[in-house]
Parts: sequence; structure tokens; C-alpha cells
Amino acid sequence: MSTVVRENIGLLTDKIIVKVSKEEYLPSFDKKLKEYSKTANIPGFRKGMVPAGMIKKMYGAAIFNEEVLKTVEKKLYSYLTEEKPDIFAQPLPLPSENNHLDYNHPTDYDFAFEMGLKPTFALPNFSKETLTKHTVEVNDEMVSEEINRMQIKGGKMTEPEVVNNEENVLNVLFTECDKDGNVVEGGISKENSVLLKYFTPKMQKELMGKKMADCIVFQLSKTFEGDKLDMMLHDLGLPKGDKEAAAKYFKLDIVKIGLVEKRELNEDFFNEVYPGKGITTEADLRVALKEEIEKYWASQSKNQLHDQLYHLLLDQVKMDFPEAFLKRWLQTGGEKQKTAEEAEKEFPTFSNQLKWTLISDKIIIDNKLEVSQDDLRNHMKEEVMRYFGQMNMGEDMSWLDSYLDRMMKDEKQMDATYRRLITERLFDYLENQVKTKEKKVTPEELTAMQHNHQH
Repeated sequence: MSTVVRENIGLLTDKIIVKVSKEEYLPSFDKKLKEYSKTANIPGFRKGMVPAGMIKKMYGAAIFNEEVLKTVEKKLYSYLTEEKPDIFAQPLPLPSENNHLDYNHPTDYDFAFEMGLKPTFALPNFSKETLTKHTVEVNDEMVSEEINRMQIKGGKMTEPEVVNNEENVLNVLFTECDKDGNVVEGGISKENSVLLKYFTPKMQKELMGKKMADCIVFQLSKTFEGDKLDMMLHDLGLPKGDKEAAAKYFKLDIVKIGLVEKRELNEDFFNEVYPGKGITTEADLRVALKEEIEKYWASQSKNQLHDQLYHLLLDQVKMDFPEAFLKRWLQTGGEKQKTAEEAEKEFPTFSNQLKWTLISDKIIIDNKLEVSQDDLRNHMKEEVMRYFGQMNMGEDMSWLDSYLDRMMKDEKQMDATYRRLITERLFDYLENQVKTKEKKVTPEELTAMQHNHQH
């Protein structure tokens, strides 16, 4: 009779030994041999008349191995189903020197498996935590900048004869030279497009009134400042922040002058920006735009707060892992086999993801956070309406229900939507458990926070 023995062999790591007796697998082995003898097609013998000895000699080893392993697998998973150990993945087989399977000498066998156990852990007391909610105050200047951007985006490009506006786009040829304008042999030569307002005020003044084919000599560090200097260094293939590179001289030949004629602020423009909203004046446009910008920065503020919550949990929750088991699983558990070195390299990122999964699952289960079929359907409907709403599909939406029915049958789509919604519910729950203090920040400051943490 088979038995299953379990023993601890390390931190959160147990060994399971499945002992199978020959009485358990031999009947299946003999039955399979008989089935083969009835169906085997072997030249020189009629179907069903192949001698049992020949069948055993030809197929015995493969059938024997299969039946022994099937018996072991059945016993292992019966044990896991009954005992329900809280484990990672499936147990991994351990090498054994004593399991030489020989169908000519059937005997009892022991098979050993390694099992990685999930850790127990405690969550922080959320009511004692205070996080900072970084908020952006939307002002009239921000609205004006967005209107200006939209006017330029929808405008028409013209080609004035002279440089006469800070919004001029200059197509130029940069050629490396010395301070007297003598071209450096083998130096940099590159065409580029630059807005006039990217130059320093002094250089803008010097460029005013210049025409196509005019040329000036300049030094990078005295012609561009701050991030604009870094941008030009990068465009020219030079290292950012390199003072020696910034001291280089270039000739600037004007190849073409461009200027975007901004779109007029009229009803046609308003209807293109907000179709069907009935906006007829600039004042109405400013109100609608301000609301939209406020919604955007509110969502960014929320994302940043959620990032703090993520780090609060990941950094404060202490958790052990069965590292040796998980590294073995990384090597063998995916579609492609990995080396020990590859698994070692991937483990820090993998363990962080695993830690977050365990934490989030615990919060979701303990607090009964759920996403229903109706939630999934309503969310998909909102997404479809948002997408097709921009395309002015008209009032007849009779097609929508059948379209949603097809979407609901797409397992990949359903899984992605579920994950998105349950994650939103998780963070909304956490947000309501902690205290927050508000801090006003600039858009640039909040954007920098977002760039520093992408999860």
C-alpha cells in the first residue's frame, strides 16, 4: 500500500516522499500490455495475434514507466487535495539514485518531491499611517497654454521670408567650426529643426530679421540654456552635461523658416475640440478645458498616492520565501528553460512581484473585495461608449448589447478587465484606510514623482 511522508528540509521548504507498492501499478501495467497486444500492427502477425512476450519486449519499458509515474502522480495530488498545504506552484521532483524502473523486476518505489510553502505575514495598521496627497492647482495660465497648443496643432504651416516671431520653426544646418567660423575637419554636421524661443533671449534677438541662407557662428553654451542645452547636446550626439562639449562652436545655416498660423477660436474649432457639447465662446471652452485638466491632474495625484500605498505595503511587510525552491521553479516552470544564473538574476524582481501578489490577495480575500459580471459588463460598456462616442456614431445603439456579448466571451479581455477593476477596488479600499495630508505641487514636480516610480 502506498504512503506519503512529509518532512521539513529548510525554511518554508518540505519534502514529500511518495511510496508506491508494486501491487498498485502492476494491474494497470498488465492491462495495458493486453490492450497493446489486441491493437498492435506488427508485420508478420495478424492484428490481435501478436505474442504477449513480443509486446512486452517492444513496449514494456515505456508502458511500465508510464504506469508507475501515473500512480505516483495520482497519490501525490490526492495528498495535496486532502491536506491542502498552502504552497507555491506544484511540487518539484527531487533526484533519486534508487528509482531505476525495471519492468522485468517490479518492486516498491519511493519518489521524492520538494514543496515550497507560502509564508505567513502581518499587514500594517493602516489607521496609523499618514500619506501625502500631492495635488496640482489648475490656473488660467495652464488653460491658456493648452488652448495655444491646440491652436498650433490645428493650425496651418506657412513659410515667411524672415524670422519675425518667437514661434518660428527654423530648419537649420549645424556645422562644427572654430570661433572664427572655420569648419572643423571631420567635425559634426547635422540638420535640425529648432523653435526660435528655444534659443537664449540674446540669440533670439540676433536671429530676428534673418532670411533663408543667412549664417551665424555661435557657441552652444551661450546659445542654449538648461534643458534646451541638454536637448541640443543630445541631438548633436554629444554627452549631456559635458562642459567641454557645450563649449564647442557651430555655424548655423538657415535652410527654411516656418511659422504655424494658429487656428481661429470660433465655433468650428470649438465643435472639433468638444463635439456636441454646444460650446460657442472662448469662455465656455476655458471652463470645459479647466474641468478636463483638473480631472487629469486629480487622476495623476491619485496614482501617486497609490504608489505610496504600494511602497508602504511592500517595504513594511516582512516576508520570508523558500528561495532555493523558487529559484529552481524559475528555471523549470516557464515555457523556456532557464539557467541557474538567469534564475538568480531574475529572482529579486520575481520575489517582489510574488510578495505584492500575496499581500494584495490577502487584502482582497480578507475584505471580500469583489468584481461581479455586471461590473465587468458595465465597465466594458463605458469603454466602448467612450471610444465610439468620439466617432459620432449617432443615436442608434441597438448593436451595443451583441457587441458586449462577444466581448464577454473573450477570456483574455475578461481577465484583463477583471484585474484592472479588482486592482482599482484594492487601492480605493486602502486609500480609505489611511490618513492623508494635502500638499500643493507643480505639474512638473508631480510628473517627476510619476517618472521615478513605475509599477
